[in-house]
Amino acid sequence: MVRAAGEGAAPAGTAGRDGAAWRWVLEHGERSGRLRHVEVLPARAGERAAWPAWADPEVVAALERGTGGPPWRHQVLAADAVHAGRSTVLAAGTASGKSLAFQLPVLTELRRPSDGLGERGATALYLAPTKALAADQDARLRALGLERPLTATYDGDTPPEVRRWVRRHASLVLTNVDMLHRSVLPGHEHWAPFLRRLRFVVVDECHTYRGVFGSHAAAVLRRLRRLAARYGAEPVFVLASATVAEPATTARRLTGVEVLAVEEDTSARPRVDVALWEPPRRGAPPEAPAGADAADEAESAGGEQRTATAETADLLAGLVERGVRTLAFVRSRAGAESVAAAARRRLLERAPQLAGSVLAYRGGYLPEERRELEEGLRSGRVLGMATTRALELGVDVAGLDAVLVAGWPGTRASFRQQLGRAGRRGRPALGVFVSRDDPLDTYLVHHPEALFGVEVEATVLDPSNAYVLAPHLAAAAQELPLTEADLELFGPAAPGVVELLVARGLLRRRAQGWFWTRPDRAGELTDLRGAGGTVRVVESGTGRVLGTVEAGAADSAVHAGAVHVHQGRSYVVDELDLAQQVALVHPETPDHTTHARSRSEVRVLAEEERAAHGPLVVSRGVVEVTSRVTGFLRRRAGTGQVLGEEPLDLPERRLRTRAVWWSLDADAAARAAGGAPARLPGALHAAEHAAIGLLPLLATCDRWDLGGLSTALHPDTGRPTVFVHDAVPGGAGFSDRGHERLAEWLTATRDAVRACRCATGCPACVQSPKCGNGNEPLDKDGAVAVLDVVVAALGNPGAGAAPGGGGAGTGAAPA
Repeated sequence: MVRAAGEGAAPAGTAGRDGAAWRWVLEHGERSGRLRHVEVLPARAGERAAWPAWADPEVVAALERGTGGPPWRHQVLAADAVHAGRSTVLAAGTASGKSLAFQLPVLTELRRPSDGLGERGATALYLAPTKALAADQDARLRALGLERPLTATYDGDTPPEVRRWVRRHASLVLTNVDMLHRSVLPGHEHWAPFLRRLRFVVVDECHTYRGVFGSHAAAVLRRLRRLAARYGAEPVFVLASATVAEPATTARRLTGVEVLAVEEDTSARPRVDVALWEPPRRGAPPEAPAGADAADEAESAGGEQRTATAETADLLAGLVERGVRTLAFVRSRAGAESVAAAARRRLLERAPQLAGSVLAYRGGYLPEERRELEEGLRSGRVLGMATTRALELGVDVAGLDAVLVAGWPGTRASFRQQLGRAGRRGRPALGVFVSRDDPLDTYLVHHPEALFGVEVEATVLDPSNAYVLAPHLAAAAQELPLTEADLELFGPAAPGVVELLVARGLLRRRAQGWFWTRPDRAGELTDLRGAGGTVRVVESGTGRVLGTVEAGAADSAVHAGAVHVHQGRSYVVDELDLAQQVALVHPETPDHTTHARSRSEVRVLAEEERAAHGPLVVSRGVVEVTSRVTGFLRRRAGTGQVLGEEPLDLPERRLRTRAVWWSLDADAAARAAGGAPARLPGALHAAEHAAIGLLPLLATCDRWDLGGLSTALHPDTGRPTVFVHDAVPGGAGFSDRGHERLAEWLTATRDAVRACRCATGCPACVQSPKCGNGNEPLDKDGAVAVLDVVVAALGNPGAGAAPGGGGAGTGAAPA
């Protein structure tokens, strides 16, 4: 283990009185061999500035009551730019006061006399990525105690009569891009007085608008600009994020306007000590904290790593027992409930009076339940909380002492957002990252330099994606007929997409422009946050809807015979009706789990870029992925023993998307296979899995946003080839990001596989949780050999000799 600073120190006040909790974490982690690294993020003194002379005195007085002093200098720089009419993005750290930077100019302007605009005067929109954040911002504004401007939230929970009041009277409306898309823009005639006075559009936590969702959001904002212009308004955009790379570029892509970036952070911040924590494997020294469940330990049978949720529950219980206010971030709703329940069980054994102070927080709760939980965390009534990413963003839960991160959250941006929830009142804090049995998690706990002292990932979005643009151009045409001038607003791809919509009969050209031809709403053609809608999971005996799965995942997740787990209860799928988008299930607790098997093919449609590096050829472009779920395996629960395979008759799926691919010549492939051709498919397949697992290190994505295929002979290249593609129609820019940083990406992939302590491959290096071939064939040593050849060809001097090993397999292997 390496400490970045303060060797052996337990800083006073860190996560509890006199650092006792920090010492407990250190001692337990070192004794059990779990602690891999400690990074000290040092405290920093802030730099204040005077309130601007142009600011409304009542606004200044209200904000100063909340901050207890003058603003930070970066807040004033951003506020001055916005007041001067410049669209601005503020990129400053967590708890740096970004809200004040936009509240000061926006509230000042909205309080000015109406100047003939009517009683309401100027208006503004505040866009949040979650309803919880919008509600929190609304509460902060109301807490200022200002009579004007009138503020209101407008989301899916807002009753119809309140919506009418908001349209007519509110000056500052807090909403989200989903409501803009489905309600505000299609009904713009009802919003005409508001849009005519629109002065500001605030886009908070702008780093969350990435991938396909970010591309949709960019189209929605262009539709908003178009309608505002028709009513005579040209709003100033104000964007904010603690964790956005290339802020000016990201903001420009998202909004379509030139944006000034304020990137300096002059706020004070406390010291934070961050521990990188790796759960033990079966056979490691049994140093689990007292109270660890035998069931949790049983999960690691067969050489697997103890689960991150079990480790996090132990740490959460231990910190709460020591009086430390702790937030534990878990990747799934079920995981959050599981961590909270397990932590309560441990506390019932050791400190029963504290068991009731640990709760879960996730999506799906009623709004009043969420508000009550948030208040409990703020007040200290709730000492420990296990949460999904629902509390990652700017909801004010200041005063926390420690944050646990169970499993890599997907990006450095999310990781830093989550760590930033602790120490937000100036007190030193503790963070612990608990790794999962996953290639990227394993890599990060052993390579802290990939986490600290480096920029966050670039926000990847593509406003010109034709699959995204088409439904928005249709929606824009329904809102107001599209003109040639409008197409410039949507970018160079727009004319071609419009012609496609005309050819399909969705738009009709007239002298005044393009018109929507159908009676239904064009906005219903797309879901901003998904691809292809969802499939409802319904309990057949009661008709109760248990939940939903994305339509694209339904074939493999809820096919007939699949075991489906919901909130800890097991169900078996009776029927998947794709036409009605419903899966019927019944309660059952079988002794097996199910794993879908599939076949995939990748066909190159357009090779946009190609580069030769000796024996290696690297390409990127457009591909068509054809896939079909062919059956499923039944595996005995606990041991993984295959009990049988069942065939399925499901339709073929076609996906046109973007990909990066690389291929080797025959000599290089033979060297990588160690002269044994039968090893090559397994080596390529393992390298493909590992590369997919590591790409989120560079692009703002999750491995579930990606797919891949490897084959010893691909018909379009005539060579051994590995493809990694975006798993969404039209692509989301993730594979392009991998192409841009190919050497860095594949070097990290090779290092992660080589460093893994397993013998033949495991979930921490080359096994994939979503492999359509059941992780067969895989050759870990062969993957290192293949990646050594690739990295050396790309000019990286770190490539070494490939270690020996076994393995065999043939055929194409889809991830």
